[in-house]
Amino acid sequence: MAEQANDGVISWHPNPRTPAYVPPAGAVDAHCHVFGPASFFPFAPERKYTPSDASKDMLFALRDHLGFSRNVIVQATCHGRDNRALVDALRASDARARGVASIAPDITDVDLQELHDAGVRGIRFNFVKRLVDATPREVFQASAARVQHLGWHIVVYFEAADLAKLTPFLKTLPGIIIVDHMGRPDVSKPVSHPDFQAFVQLMGDMPNLWTKVSCPERLTIAGPPYEDVLPFQAFLVKHFPDRVLWGTDWPHPNMKSHRPDDGLLTDLIPQIAPTAALQHALLVDNPMRLYWAD
Repeated sequence: MAEQANDGVISWHPNPRTPAYVPPAGAVDAHCHVFGPASFFPFAPERKYTPSDASKDMLFALRDHLGFSRNVIVQATCHGRDNRALVDALRASDARARGVASIAPDITDVDLQELHDAGVRGIRFNFVKRLVDATPREVFQASAARVQHLGWHIVVYFEAADLAKLTPFLKTLPGIIIVDHMGRPDVSKPVSHPDFQAFVQLMGDMPNLWTKVSCPERLTIAGPPYEDVLPFQAFLVKHFPDRVLWGTDWPHPNMKSHRPDDGLLTDLIPQIAPTAALQHALLVDNPMRLYWAD
């Protein structure tokens, strides 16, 4: 179990190994977070978990340790819709980070432009009930419409059991939609199982739908080195090579089973993207096209 420290949970590995795998030049860790520091950027009162501080400097040091060039920082639910910690990290990144924000329905156009200028290129809709309170679909649809003129995309996070009832809603959203963590498949069932194939079918039906082949540490039943999750990741990379992203998920929010080694996660990349071309698409071409197009 992750231990308590500084009134919050430490969920990240204290000494990740240096990966043997060397990512291609310009590689992007396309899903990570920052927490606080809470003394400057307090956590949201409505949060479902309280982490220890995981600063931008720690994130950038990990980026360099793993051999990556850039980050996409996703607003953590512990900060709610207060994006100040995210914006602070983006502004300190020397344009080597982009962001995905969580916005309030009444956000002003001026505030949206400020987020864009800082490096935000998307917003996230979270449907995981253990992490956030429910939000009416109409609110999400209105928010999606408001950011289209900025060229932003929509990130959605949900449990596999909710895919069928969310599918009609997903099809109403404009622009590019990115599903976090492969829609959290049940890896106790094979890749060929109808449950996972329903997600594959949706990817096939919606050319604007992307996914992150991330978080084997959250999906695994077997534990490290996550061999029960690799077939799902590899399947999506093979069949949708131009619509997949990869990320560490550092600092692994609210992880309780173990502290994932980000060096190990990096070393697994050749098993899910076995050729240089697939690796370049996953780690460079796709995230650069999505986040650094301007």
